[in-house]
Amino acid sequence: MFYDTHAHFDDERFNEDRHILLPQLYEAGISLINNIGCDVPSSKASVALAEQYPFVYATVGHWPGNTGDMTEADIDTYRSLAAHPKVVAIGEIGLDYYYDDVPHDHQKYWFERQLALADEVGLPVVIHERDAHGDGLEIVRKWANKVPGVFHCFSGSAEMAKEIVRMGWYVSFTGVVTFKNARRALEAVAAVPMDRIMIETDSPYMAPTPYRGKRNHSGYVPKVAEKIAEIKGLTTEQVAAITTENGRRFFRIPD
Repeated sequence: MFYDTHAHFDDERFNEDRHILLPQLYEAGISLINNIGCDVPSSKASVALAEQYPFVYATVGHWPGNTGDMTEADIDTYRSLAAHPKVVAIGEIGLDYYYDDVPHDHQKYWFERQLALADEVGLPVVIHERDAHGDGLEIVRKWANKVPGVFHCFSGSAEMAKEIVRMGWYVSFTGVVTFKNARRALEAVAAVPMDRIMIETDSPYMAPTPYRGKRNHSGYVPKVAEKIAEIKGLTTEQVAAITTENGRRFFRIPD
């Protein structure tokens, strides 16, 4: 049984077969899926999917690239959505300097504002951080003792991963670990203890080898577990069991 802790089944690429695929994934051994919010519409869609499928849970929040027009009204919406019993985190939130569409100071403001919301409502956070390692860690250090967190689709160094773990946070890996040029990701996997690792697809994006270029979905998350098992000297089944337990503990999913 596998826990895909980060997916986007509300994405339009699933419009034709979403409600066919999700039951098939569960039958195939994907026992838990988090559908991740990136803005208000996707957060509401995530909650709707979680209401429809017992094995799907939701997160709510503004992805950093969407914070350009974010307002306090959005925070109020997330506060309300966070009261839903199947909302398990605020996210994905953070910093993304790759596209540089939203001013960095603006991103940092709404990152901290959403961290404060998570602290207020008593939920962990799912962090998106791309090309903003320094600023991301600086902000996270201020909040690490108040809010539990996981860096999703981790792209930093092994040393950064170790610091995240020292703060008591988690690191999540995608199909990137299967790519030929994934040296940094593999070093990070080796550096993180198994009790701090989660696995994800980030579907429909970033399908693992040998499915690169295709639409990703949770059925490919075993490929992530297989690679981590190879690095850690474990079986895929052991990695599946440990990462599922890690995800359940972090997101407070009952047995």
